[in-house]
Amino acid sequence: MTDVVTALIWRNDKFLICLRPPDKPNPLRWEFVGGKVEKGESLEEALKRECREELDIEIKVNDVFAETDHVYPDITIHLTLFNAEISDGEPKLNVHVDMKWISPEDIPNFNFCPADKDILDKIINVYGKKEKQL
Repeated sequence: MTDVVTALIWRNDKFLICLRPPDKPNPLRWEFVGGKVEKGESLEEALKRECREELDIEIKVNDVFAETDHVYPDITIHLTLFNAEISDGEPKLNVHVDMKWISPEDIPNFNFCPADKDILDKIINVYGKKEKQL
């Protein structure tokens, strides 16, 4: 099983999603910023590194929002989504082909990676009926 970490980053009542490039697995699907944990890294260190590499931002990693396992044809992952906040920088597209800030109500309008389904359902259940309080 491969550990994958991702970030739930809020700005007011919207959270950040990124569109995968066409030449990667799950092409042109939406996802949270993040990636695979490398040997010797903690989950938090991996998430900070991925955010620097993918979006050129520094983040503060907070608590775990959700965890899930998913089996793809070529890989089985354990996905951990952390609540996180940008501590420095403004997101730039270093890897992805697009990014958007969306509300929980917008989720059905986007084609997300299959591993994110349970997490997206939890976001709708927790935040979909009320405004995110910061």
